[in-house]
Amino acid sequence: MRAGVVAAGTTLMMLLMSAPALALTPDDGDDPAPRLSAIETIGLYVVAPIGLFVVITALVMVLDKSKKQV
Repeated sequence: MRAGVVAAGTTLMMLLMSAPALALTPDDGDDPAPRLSAIETIGLYVVAPIGLFVVITALVMVLDKSKKQV
C-alpha cells in the first residue's frame, strides 16, 4: 500500500512539474529556426553522417602504417 502511494505521488508530481513543457505560448527567449525541408533533413541526418563515416574510413585505410600480412 505504501509503495503504491509513493508511486502515485511521484507520478503526480512529475506530471505537475512537466506541465510547463507542454505550453503552447512561446517564452521571451524563444527564437525557433526556420523549418527544414524533407531533402534538407535527409541530407543532414542521413547523408552527412554516412559521408563522414566514409571519409574517416578512407583516411584510416589510406594512412594505415601497419604491415600487410599475406
